[in-house]
Amino acid sequence: MKSYAVFLRGINVGGINIKMADLKNALKSRPFAGVKTLLASGNVVLASELDQAGVKQEFEACLRETFGYDAWVVVLTADRVAALVEACPYPADDASTHTYLTLASDTGVLAELFESGRALDGTELTQLGPEALAWLAPTGGTLDSPFSKLSSKAKYKAATTTRNLRTMVKVRDAAATLRD
Repeated sequence: MKSYAVFLRGINVGGINIKMADLKNALKSRPFAGVKTLLASGNVVLASELDQAGVKQEFEACLRETFGYDAWVVVLTADRVAALVEACPYPADDASTHTYLTLASDTGVLAELFESGRALDGTELTQLGPEALAWLAPTGGTLDSPFSKLSSKAKYKAATTTRNLRTMVKVRDAAATLRD
């Protein structure tokens, strides 16, 4: 069995409210083991015999069937989450900035977002791999930051989701407990 992290896009905002206990219960009927939810923002770690694409397909089907919405998730192996956290050049805790990782299920969409983001003045942005990039936002100004506004455009929503680095560290640590 392989350990995975699943990042849900757009839950507990915009009218799509899912209690993590209900999500965990719904996932019991799927080919997943050791399911743990973290925080209310849609972070799940689990183990499965399925490959990464299979986990994504099964997870999204569960969300659609159980909660009735067109669900999008990003699935990464536990090892990949650990590598991304390690590769991030920005601090997890800083008084003046917050570090975020934008994750993507479509590498082409992320590449386009990265190129568009690089053109923004004053945006600190680093590509961590084909499925992730890291960026900084001023404390208290995340939603007003140029990159946040860019990444929230409709054309990126179905393929990307963003987590702060502190959350990614928690997901990494939780996923590590599932490893063989």
